[in-house]
Amino acid sequence: MKHLTQRGAMIIEFALGLLIFLMFFLGIVDFSRMLYTWGAASEATRAGARYAVVCDDQTRQANVLAYMQARLPQISAVDIAWVPSGCTTSSCQGVTVSIPAGGLKFQWIAPIVGSGLRAAIDVPQFSTTLPREIMHQDPVVNASSECNS
Repeated sequence: MKHLTQRGAMIIEFALGLLIFLMFFLGIVDFSRMLYTWGAASEATRAGARYAVVCDDQTRQANVLAYMQARLPQISAVDIAWVPSGCTTSSCQGVTVSIPAGGLKFQWIAPIVGSGLRAAIDVPQFSTTLPREIMHQDPVVNASSECNS
């Protein structure tokens, strides 16, 4: 009889230990995914700014968003600011492309402790500014496959 009681206690101890281990493991996985998403968001803004500058794409914000979503599909919004405001392709000094606050949400795998829900959090704003000196004016370059998407 004593043997069966000890066996039941071992199963309960194992279940509690497994629960703690899984929470810890999922926390590490979620944190790693969050860091990856932040790095990918930074790279997507850099790529979006390069696309806008190289392709002189001042009027097609949707094209820049699509170009960025090819790198990080969770992006839902993008802001583009040409410097100075209202400039033309020949008079612009640069471009700033940013993912605004709320334009990218991170979905946790594990439930947040205490809430019981899998909450999505807003990723902070990311932005990249590229100067005019790298903007192309050669129509052959602008006709590249990168700009025809």
